[in-house]
Amino acid sequence: MQKVLDGNAIVYCEGAFNTPNGKTAHGLVRFTKRYNVLAVIDSRYAGQDAGEVLDQVKKNIPIVADLQSAVSLAAKSGNPAKFMVIGLAPDGGRLSKQGLENVKAALILGLNVDCGLHDFLTENAELMQLARDNNCQIRDIRKPPEIKDLHFFTGNIEKVNCLKLAVLGTDSAVGKRTTAWILVNGMLAKGKKAELVGTGQTAWMQGAKYSLVMDSIINDFVAGEIEYAVYSAWQNEHPDVIIIEGQGSLMNPAYPGGFEILAAGRPDYVILQHASRRLEYDGFPGYPLHPPLEQIKAIEMISGKKVIAITLNHENIPYEDIPAECDKISQKIGLPCFDVLVNDADDLLKIIENLLPRS
Repeated sequence: MQKVLDGNAIVYCEGAFNTPNGKTAHGLVRFTKRYNVLAVIDSRYAGQDAGEVLDQVKKNIPIVADLQSAVSLAAKSGNPAKFMVIGLAPDGGRLSKQGLENVKAALILGLNVDCGLHDFLTENAELMQLARDNNCQIRDIRKPPEIKDLHFFTGNIEKVNCLKLAVLGTDSAVGKRTTAWILVNGMLAKGKKAELVGTGQTAWMQGAKYSLVMDSIINDFVAGEIEYAVYSAWQNEHPDVIIIEGQGSLMNPAYPGGFEILAAGRPDYVILQHASRRLEYDGFPGYPLHPPLEQIKAIEMISGKKVIAITLNHENIPYEDIPAECDKISQKIGLPCFDVLVNDADDLLKIIENLLPRS
């Protein structure tokens, strides 16, 4: 069993696994240094392997119908669960009544609960009493930091002299974080020092050492927190490259999080994640997705930096059609296009290696 930061976990994702609203669970199934994921809860896929459902790659993480099944399965395997992690990421970040009942049940069973939603479980008196009664803990990952702990923009970002890349997207819930982790781990495998700067709750849950939760921070301090995370990663780790996880997209009507990352993170180059079969912004029917060429022009105009590659989100694309889809996008946009989740990231990593400062 891998060594992790916090311990064995069950991921609650009822009704949302393998959909955009299950992206936190997806991240934890694919990769996490914080937990050893024992099972995923979603009754629609009970009996299947989470990795095979998600990516056609076996991960030996069973999907079960309910919490009791997950706890029993873990106990029988000799690896009892320590945490239940909320793997849902619904629009608005609210927990359903069904989800709340599962939190209560988890606390009664003595499980710690980690939640990255905007519903702060630590403000629910009944849940906190259950936690105290059963000697367990609730952590609200998205709870705003206290003002005294926040940082204002200083300009220290200009001292960072390693390569900085931002993985932005043409939409929210499009795979930016997954691609960022693949690139970080790929650079590490090549013997380079790489750090991820996470900008959402899932990156923290995956064990990102330098991270913030952008949409939980008072707006005045968002730029400063981005700068502080990037600067701290550079100052403490002396990396060859820092990969900054994007949030939302420049033109998404509800999540225009890319502006702050460009302005405060000041990446040297941008990689753009794109779901080519999406016609509208995720969760917002009637809002057509701006074409990637328009979004590239906006990114380059705002930042003065180049988009160097497109990374494909292959949702609704048959696996056998992915190479042709990448070729089609490359020809249309004039940039290389890669699906780094299905195929290896070697070609994109070579491009990144060529951008590293020469000593």
